[in-house]
Amino acid sequence: MCVVCGCAEAVHDTSENHVHTDPRHGDLHFGAGAARVSVPGLSQARAVRIEEDILGANNRVAARNRHHFAAHGVTALNLVSSPGSGKTTLLCATITALARQAPDCHVAVIEGDQQTSFDADRIRATGAPAVQVNTGKGCHLDAPMVAQAFAQLHSHDHHHHHHEHGDGGERSLLFIENVGNLVCPALWDLGEAAKVVILSVTEGEDKPLKYPDMFAAARLMVLTKTDLLPHLSFDVQRCLAMARQVNPTIEIIQLSSTTGQGMDEWLAWLQRADALAL
Repeated sequence: MCVVCGCAEAVHDTSENHVHTDPRHGDLHFGAGAARVSVPGLSQARAVRIEEDILGANNRVAARNRHHFAAHGVTALNLVSSPGSGKTTLLCATITALARQAPDCHVAVIEGDQQTSFDADRIRATGAPAVQVNTGKGCHLDAPMVAQAFAQLHSHDHHHHHHEHGDGGERSLLFIENVGNLVCPALWDLGEAAKVVILSVTEGEDKPLKYPDMFAAARLMVLTKTDLLPHLSFDVQRCLAMARQVNPTIEIIQLSSTTGQGMDEWLAWLQRADALAL
């Protein structure tokens, strides 16, 4: 996993590949060891220790984020997907719809990418505050990044009073749009109430089995771009079955941000008492 694959410190452990070879076709499986990853120069035990140290430090900040969000009446959702799934388009449509249906709900966005502020600019065009977090070579957002971004939102928020009185019944919704990547963000707790995995029908129905950690970590799967189904060979029922095979309790919504089909169900999910208190 990315917790250790970018580690630049000098190491002297003897690498233990723990690779499993399929005798039928010669396929190689490098996730067979205790660390579930093979890193040149790192033993499995060393890789596990590094991951525990890094994730432990992250999770301590995530716990503070979670407390901070709760204190300010904020419900945070971590939106994860591969690049091009339609996360930003869905967010823009959601913000516009919430402005009509729940005008008292304050919505803000933390936008994660490697570079550029393109997506944050699209969010800001809807009138919602957004902070861009560029990760450079990083392949995911982490809890400290989110903490700093939330502080930026808080200090620049024109609806500052909504956050100052979290116990007054006011609720706010924070969308955290993670870096497009179906692998690494599954590991990282940002302090969110739930992970929402976005999968578009242009990507192929086998993604839940190819990237099981992400779908196992998600509370909801949103299947997007359903208006394109007539033009694709995408087996919706097979996709749903694969998602439930990985995560039997996962909730699923099918929608099109372009036509609006399924948007009411998505908005209702956001307003459900056990998901959000708008």
